[in-house]
Amino acid sequence: MKVADILRVKGDSVQTVLSYNTVAEAAARLAGPPAIGALVVSDDGNRTSVDGIVTERDLVRHLASDGPGLFNLKVADIMNPHAITCSPEDSLADVMTTMNRWRHRHLPVVEHGRLCGMVSIGDVVKQRLAEMSTQAGVLRDIYLAGR
Repeated sequence: MKVADILRVKGDSVQTVLSYNTVAEAAARLAGPPAIGALVVSDDGNRTSVDGIVTERDLVRHLASDGPGLFNLKVADIMNPHAITCSPEDSLADVMTTMNRWRHRHLPVVEHGRLCGMVSIGDVVKQRLAEMSTQAGVLRDIYLAGR
């Protein structure tokens, strides 16, 4: 299975924010509806570039250090400008390894330099569980057929 398989089911919609938006605006977008865990920072006007990522974790960590003044800061002040990305052709195993290694719960999906989706750890686990269920069913059928 590949990231493209997740995007076929989930869709390619990605929530973005501008780096010069306030953290309060980003927090409101994260809170929803729908509630989401991360926003891709994209300043190109077409929502196709990945200039960074801002997550719920970023908000919490900066709230602990900056206090309520955090909400007056710009997204650029708290975002991770080095967003780790994946491609639609990446395998789920590779994406799981990347998410685990870097402790990221969301990866923007980029193809030919353009943002084309977002996958979360929940998306990957859901797809992997479906794969494992199918494999278990096939193995059970093979076993039963051989009896």
